[in-house]
Amino acid sequence: MATAKKTGSGVLKKAVNRRRSSKHKEGPIVMDTKAVFTALYDVCEENATFFSGVTKGQSGDAAQHLVDTMTTIQEHARSLEPVITGFAAIYHHFDFDPHIPANGYRSLVKVVRCCLLHIIHKGRDITSNRRRIFFRTSQNAVEMQAYCSALCQLRALLYLAQRLLHDNSHGNLFFQEESGLSQSFLRESASMHKGCFYGRCVGFQFTPAIRPCLQSIAISLVAFGENYKKHQSGIGVAASSFLTSGKYAIDPELRGQEYERITQNLDVHFWKTFWNITETQVLSSLVCMTATQVKVNRALSVPPMVFDLPLASDPTHMVTVSPPAAHIGPAPIQMRLISYELREGQDSEKLLAMCRSEGGHISLSLGLKSKRSPPSPWLVLHFHGGGFVAQTSKSHEPYLRSWSQDLNAPVLSVDYSLAPEAPFPRALEECFYAYCWAIKNHNLLGWTGERVCLAGDSAGGNLCVTVSMRAASHGVRMPDGIVAAYPATLLTVYASPSRLLTLIDPLLPISVLSRCLSAYAGTEPQAKKQVEKVSTLSMVRRDTALVLKDFKQGASNWIHSLLDRGSADAVRKSVSDASLTSPNTDPPVPTESSKYSQEQGSVKNQTCHDLGTHTNSSTSNVQKNASQIANQLSTTTTNYSSIFDITLTPESQPEDVSFFLCKEVDPAVSETFSSVAIPPPCGEEDKENPREFPEGFEPLRSAQLAEMIVQNSPIVRNPYMSPLLAPDSMLKGLPPIHIVACHLDPMLDDSVMFAKRLRNVGQPVTLCVVDDLPHGFLSLSQLSTETREATNVCMERIKDVFTMKDPPPEMRKHRKLERTNQNASATKIIHTQLSKEIKPEKEEELVIGRGAFFVGGEGLAGFSPPTKSEAEKIPA
Repeated sequence: MATAKKTGSGVLKKAVNRRRSSKHKEGPIVMDTKAVFTALYDVCEENATFFSGVTKGQSGDAAQHLVDTMTTIQEHARSLEPVITGFAAIYHHFDFDPHIPANGYRSLVKVVRCCLLHIIHKGRDITSNRRRIFFRTSQNAVEMQAYCSALCQLRALLYLAQRLLHDNSHGNLFFQEESGLSQSFLRESASMHKGCFYGRCVGFQFTPAIRPCLQSIAISLVAFGENYKKHQSGIGVAASSFLTSGKYAIDPELRGQEYERITQNLDVHFWKTFWNITETQVLSSLVCMTATQVKVNRALSVPPMVFDLPLASDPTHMVTVSPPAAHIGPAPIQMRLISYELREGQDSEKLLAMCRSEGGHISLSLGLKSKRSPPSPWLVLHFHGGGFVAQTSKSHEPYLRSWSQDLNAPVLSVDYSLAPEAPFPRALEECFYAYCWAIKNHNLLGWTGERVCLAGDSAGGNLCVTVSMRAASHGVRMPDGIVAAYPATLLTVYASPSRLLTLIDPLLPISVLSRCLSAYAGTEPQAKKQVEKVSTLSMVRRDTALVLKDFKQGASNWIHSLLDRGSADAVRKSVSDASLTSPNTDPPVPTESSKYSQEQGSVKNQTCHDLGTHTNSSTSNVQKNASQIANQLSTTTTNYSSIFDITLTPESQPEDVSFFLCKEVDPAVSETFSSVAIPPPCGEEDKENPREFPEGFEPLRSAQLAEMIVQNSPIVRNPYMSPLLAPDSMLKGLPPIHIVACHLDPMLDDSVMFAKRLRNVGQPVTLCVVDDLPHGFLSLSQLSTETREATNVCMERIKDVFTMKDPPPEMRKHRKLERTNQNASATKIIHTQLSKEIKPEKEEELVIGRGAFFVGGEGLAGFSPPTKSEAEKIPA
């Protein structure tokens, strides 16, 4: 359904400005809240009056249903109007910058207003067509009921936001406790009805151009979920999913019901499989046909070799970079090199020896007469998103190809190991190793070694920041800049206003996020499947029989759905109820695991245990563990053995670091806040089922509760996992950071608060927020003009990193164990969305704390300032 246009009444015409595209522009959207609610009351009252007089008969029940729905919408609106007005008066206090109006409270209000505009538009459409002969009262009543349910749930989210405003300190977006309000949020997430946001209302808050894609994703997911675990080959799953998808396309209510059921009950392995569908040979080939054609696109497998890099502070001293070893031991690092032009070194025998076949066409144009361009002064090192559990560089090829052409620079994308098989810190280890390898072997990549920019989205944005933090701790060369698109900077269950959007977001449901978090933290239980030894012929026969069965069932369901929409309840249930107990599912996993699996599990458990309890271990034990790991890997550090020595002080413990940015509160502002914030409901306390909403209101509840099992672990507060919790000493060593976020992204508050922290410690940072696009818009770059524009914004930020004037030598000296003159390191970042002009601070000397991962990643990097005697030993 299209968004509300300016063709309505004069009141609403003045209320809403023309919708902006996703490209960033100055100034917020201006909307007269009172005019919007007035238009809503008028259209609901007018239609309720008309259909109240409809003669009883075939359409009488439908007319009464429509009248009741209009009345309910008015009741919700009367309660919402003062809340929306109150938030509009205070949410600017949480913005990063007056020119960048963005935070979770704004996003919630924007989503509610968008829902109201949809209702107004639909109500006026009913008014215009209700006297026509082909007008279907029942269908319009069902559609209006869907938006009424959505408005009810949004009302509940605003109540939770008011609670968050009351319980939180001034100016902060996160509730920094995993108990209390955060637990209340998880309870509501598990029980609140969310199916209305996945059916007729799917993606209503986003730009109209992206909604058909979101609808297709929802249909594909529920059809895929119905056939999940029934087939042993991808062809069988794809064929059955296609044949059974019709019923979900024509019945939005059934689709929303099944979507909610799937997102609440299936484990992380299902999401890994579904998100990787785009990487199948057929789909990836189709996507690449429409993408920019490049001359170099090769998958690399870099052997895990130990090598040395010079220290940034003193090139005469070397630091040893060891290959990753956490959880699964040393293994080749997978990467992908993309280059629009064939450059010198990219066809060398040494690089070709690392190429791995993907079973497709050869994408490296070679030949005796091939023209080779000179090496580029720029390199983009890319870390893909996917919640740390899914996808590879292949899913992100389309926009990476475009970047390589527009930037005229090679792109090296890292295919790091994924959770839950390889949880934290394996991905970070591999990305850091890939960064050091690229610096060491720049001549193989068609790069001169001059400038390098780290770029990543979501989980990849997190890795961009943490890799830079680890580079600072090791003392190696730092990247020239970071471009992080909608990064995840806080991997805890802390509640925030933008994270309330996970209850309605079709791409980031809260239950899915919690599973990804548990998988990356190493607390997600792994179920190892027993591989059956079957022949290809028997597999094809089995899948063919299932496909024919599904074709018959799907055709029957489709026909019955067309004849009678009311028969949707009789349709066979999806995987959550049927397939999991189907005789065609995989055999149960044996309780006795193999010797190899036991050894692998013990390595994983010990690693997670070390990471979770590092702050309680003494210095001697930490050094002993580091020494043991170093001996196992047979790696040493020449003239810089102290790089792996970790000394944690109470001041540097990650769990003691607060990212709150409290300031003195103006009494007038405090009074305004108190008028919006509400305390917990009064009355008798029920510890098992506490009441979260005011008397007289209760949101819609799901028929089946979600499995919201979040195992709290100290690992998630590790600054290398949640950089928002990093101490100031670690953030001060970072290069300039450019953040591109989305207004309607559940991760928006992660970006806003992280940008504020960087600004407060004097770090160069810019924040750009795009409109009306979902989390993950980079992967949707080919679908609409808005997503292409947003993708180009990220590309322009990368170009800013490459074209920024060289900083003074003093600014470059923010490496590990160096004296830094803060006055000399002051700089400016000139940009249209300039976040802040960095002003010179009082001259002072500081030594960036030393701390690093243990060799092999079996420990935590904590930062602590060296002692005076240690500082005297630092090389000049």
